[in-house]
Amino acid sequence: MTDDLQEWNNRIVAEFRSNAGFVPWSNEEDLARGRPIPPLLPGFDPDGGVPIILVSHTGAATGRQRTNPLMYQAVSHAFAIFGTFGGSARPPAWYHNIVKNPDVTIEFRADVTRATARVAHGSERERIWSEQVRLMPAFADFEQAAGRQIPVVVLDPTQGAGRVDPPRQR
Repeated sequence: MTDDLQEWNNRIVAEFRSNAGFVPWSNEEDLARGRPIPPLLPGFDPDGGVPIILVSHTGAATGRQRTNPLMYQAVSHAFAIFGTFGGSARPPAWYHNIVKNPDVTIEFRADVTRATARVAHGSERERIWSEQVRLMPAFADFEQAAGRQIPVVVLDPTQGAGRVDPPRQR
């Protein structure tokens, strides 16, 4: 991960943790000052904050712990995350890490729970992806720019790990 991207992640993680998981949307002034949170997207509650969870995982090559702030979609009692990498032709490093090491930790608001990651396929993937594109049309642009099918990963809370129920998005 580049130093700029690592700094961006660290800033979001720090803001998430200092505000019990609440990260407000950025306005034009915030963005001009370099705050790395996206501007308010259509269909989302400006007072509800950015739909972000923190996903901690083990590096596939290094074995080191990593934490990434990721936009999510609530899927029943699980979370779906998306390997867009901003429209890059390759998936993000976290995707490779969790495919190799699917046991992850999720931070949602002030709650922390263990989960197992799995890549969604077929109709499950299409249903989740279509809803994400409806919620955030920019995700369709990411897939087109990438020239690849964006991976959809479902994070299923581990039995006995304590249940974290994500809120339903509009």
